[in-house]
Amino acid sequence: MVSVKDVAVAASVSVGTVSNVLNHPGKVSPATVERVQQVIAQLGFVRNDAARQLRAGRSRSIGLVVLDVGNPFFADVARGAEDRAADEGLVVLVGGADQATDRESAYLELFREQRVLGVLITPASNDLDALRRLRDAGIPVVLVDREMPGEDFASVSVDDVEGGYLAVCHLLEQGRRRIAVVAGPLSLPQVADRLEGARRAVGEHSDAVLEVLEVSALTVLQGRAAGERIRTADVRPDAVFAVNDLLAVGVLQGLSLTGGGLRVPEDVALIGYDDIDFAASTVVPLSSIRQPARMLGVTAVELLLAEHDASGARERTIRYRPELVVRESTAGAAAG
Repeated sequence: MVSVKDVAVAASVSVGTVSNVLNHPGKVSPATVERVQQVIAQLGFVRNDAARQLRAGRSRSIGLVVLDVGNPFFADVARGAEDRAADEGLVVLVGGADQATDRESAYLELFREQRVLGVLITPASNDLDALRRLRDAGIPVVLVDREMPGEDFASVSVDDVEGGYLAVCHLLEQGRRRIAVVAGPLSLPQVADRLEGARRAVGEHSDAVLEVLEVSALTVLQGRAAGERIRTADVRPDAVFAVNDLLAVGVLQGLSLTGGGLRVPEDVALIGYDDIDFAASTVVPLSSIRQPARMLGVTAVELLLAEHDASGARERTIRYRPELVVRESTAGAAAG
């Protein structure tokens, strides 16, 4: 292993100068910085960041745990967090819990051992004991896409009740009255909130009915299975609200299978949630409820940085409003 001392000897400078080149290059002349960096490249020196963190008492890493790294929504959240962290010279370590509390716990333990600067997390359950232990150990925690009233955690989220309400109100405004909600797992607070908003919208119309088709995961495959159930049902809905866009893409596939396939939106109007990039590119472009995914990541990092700054009052709970995006999957012919 090449050490800082080896670099100093080869560059004919002090160890302190090498340290300044690595950590405070502005304190060193440009010519010396260039010479030291050339030696670093020639010798293949790699700094021991773990040791540096122990000396400085501060990590350059932020832990981020999301429900599903394969969901483009969470990919956008992570991108926003990475962009904002990079502005501060920090990096984001991303882990996917896959909606499993044991995997979530494993990531949290790893981040604790790594003494990360803080943790951003979309919790997989309402059990926050592990997060409290992190906070008690001096590692601040920010909830992402989740708000926990009564808990002392900073959070950034979107009003999912309003989002569900907007989605179903839009379907009702198109003249649809038999609404199916493809949702699940219902244990996820975001899903439950979107369903609550849907029920609120239907409750405002005495001639409207709502059916819930529960699925086990927020995936295209589960959406496709729900779409096939709808297509072959004796009494079919005339509109579907899928609680995320991956489900909506699957529902579109299931409804449109050859041999008795249904037309979207003529036979069944369809709206999703999240407005991922792919929503506008499906065979029938999907209407959706837009969440500011990247901004959630940016704001989460800013809240985390504020947790380290004890200078005065700060806003610790931020909630964004969702936005209705109308495309062809609901904007075509009204139900007959």
